[in-house]
Parts: sequence; C-alpha cells; structure tokens
Amino acid sequence: RCEPPAPSFNIHFNSCFFLLPQDLMDFLNPNGSDCTLVLFYTPWCRFSASLAPHFNSLPRAFPTLHFLALDASRHSSLSTRFGTVAVPNILLFQGAKPMARFNHTDRTLETLKVFIFNQTGIEAKKNVVVTQADQIGPLPSTLIKTVDWLLVFSLFFLISFIMYATIRTESIRWLIPGQEQEHVE
Repeated sequence: RCEPPAPSFNIHFNSCFFLLPQDLMDFLNPNGSDCTLVLFYTPWCRFSASLAPHFNSLPRAFPTLHFLALDASRHSSLSTRFGTVAVPNILLFQGAKPMARFNHTDRTLETLKVFIFNQTGIEAKKNVVVTQADQIGPLPSTLIKTVDWLLVFSLFFLISFIMYATIRTESIRWLIPGQEQEHVE
C-alpha cells in the first residue's frame, strides 16, 4: 500500500512529459514509498488519445499521488525495461519499483479510480469528472500524425533485400533452408 505524503510534502502534481529517459528514473525515488502512476503512450495511437482526458483528470481525483506520462516511441529503452509491449500502458510505481499494471480494456476515469484505490488504498476525491480542459491537455487527446521512420527504414531494407535476392538467387542459395551448395571435386 502507498502512503500519502506528509503534509509538508503535499505538492499537487499534474501530468508531466519527460524529454530524456533518465528523467523518469531520477524522479522515482528508490528509497521512497511515494506512489507514481506512469502512462506509457504514443501521440499517434488512437487508444492513447482516447485515454488522455481520463488520465488528465486523475491529478484532481488523487492530489497526493504523482502522475507522469512518457512517450514510449521516444523512450523505447524504458518501455523495454518495464515490459511495455503495447500502448497505452499504465504502471503504478512505489518508489522506483513497479507494483501493478492496469490491465483493463475499459479505460475510463472510473476504472482508473477503482484500480488506484485497489492498489494504494487511497480514495479518490468525490465529484471529479472529465472536463473540457482535460480534453485539451496536458496529455493530447487528438492524434498527432507523424512519420514512423523505423517502419520506413524497415520497409526500405526489406524491399532492397528482396530485390537483391531476386537478382542474385544463385549466389545467395545458402540463405534458403535445405539448399546446401554442391561441392565440385
């Protein structure tokens, strides 16, 4: 169970965005018992965009918790480290240790409140709802169209290899399983 911070440390946090992967690890205190909810998202994912307003409203419902959002497409090392294979993915940290993963298909403010209460024992403030301001930000609820350069490069490599293989079929016979080259004596 998470412990609410002492009154002297009662700072209200909003969703934050990190520019560098080490910033997340700098923020999470390995010796602390503070709870932090981290959302791994991508700006071009429609599921991340539909979750955004609900996630944006959580700091009002749980003012004693920390809420962070991390662009998983820019920080693949952290995504790998914490087993994030799909987005959006929400992890609850206690200190720097991941304690629970939100695994519900219904991603609403109410299901997030229940998840946080079940994992932390901290009750949500009453009458907190998703507002028009939550639709705007800080986490964007509209899709951002970008070019996936890794996909473009992968497709270019695949097409180039297929063209090369087609042209040089005899010289790359060793790549085809069961097609050992004959030795001439």
